[in-house]
Amino acid sequence: MAQFKPDSGSAGASAQATTVIVCTSCRGADGTDARPRPGENLAAAVKALAPAGVAVHGVECLGNCKRRLSAAVVSPDSWTYVFGELSEDSAADLILGAELLRDAADGVMPWRGRPDSLKRGLVARIPPLTKPEQA
Repeated sequence: MAQFKPDSGSAGASAQATTVIVCTSCRGADGTDARPRPGENLAAAVKALAPAGVAVHGVECLGNCKRRLSAAVVSPDSWTYVFGELSEDSAADLILGAELLRDAADGVMPWRGRPDSLKRGLVARIPPLTKPEQA
């Protein structure tokens, strides 16, 4: 299986970076196929804000279409978080969430300090493969 690699142009791209994965194929509420799609705009905005230690990668589809704009935050040895119902204005929220996860000693994105869009829009929390017994 191929190893995930962040976009080479992403800020902070490295094997150990916390990564924001943005669905670039997400459409807006009108469902139009016009380009750029809202997901592409969100990915570009997140990349523009990404600090050192946070990589950004756009993917064609996260399979969360019913909840529109979607993204995931992944960090080594940490829980992975999948979010939906985001907007093109959610870039700063995703960066803050990535920084919270990156800095979390226990690998859990803290609820306190998490932007409202990442509280309301939480779709799934996936445990790290390195610590499957963690509840």
